[in-house]
Amino acid sequence: MKKWPLILLLFVIVSVLFFVSAYSQEDMRLVNTDAFDSPQRPPAVFNHDKHNETAQIEECYECHHVYDEEGKRVEDESSEDQLCSDCHELETSGRKLALMKAFHTNCKGCHKEKGNGPVMCGQCHVRRPVIEE
Repeated sequence: MKKWPLILLLFVIVSVLFFVSAYSQEDMRLVNTDAFDSPQRPPAVFNHDKHNETAQIEECYECHHVYDEEGKRVEDESSEDQLCSDCHELETSGRKLALMKAFHTNCKGCHKEKGNGPVMCGQCHVRRPVIEE
């Protein structure tokens, strides 16, 4: 029996699986946790476009918020060009939530409010290979 057809078939299968998995991670976002010295869990990873489509999020400022001096949310301004740690420190300061609390209030709070999406630690903080942006 010739081995070439079997080897070729295996090569094609492995190639297809490689390209499918690489393409499926193209829009994955890794939540930046560089501000934490020794995080207890890996950063949250999610498919940004799929998340926004499923949650029917149309504007960036719905997640990437900006607040004015009085602590009121500015509806049409987005902080998508900034890190969360640019505004939020590791500890609560005045009206600004601590960084971890801000992540959880924004993401988990929305999931609870809409009654859809992960709310348990291990559902967002899944141990997997780091995905670079």
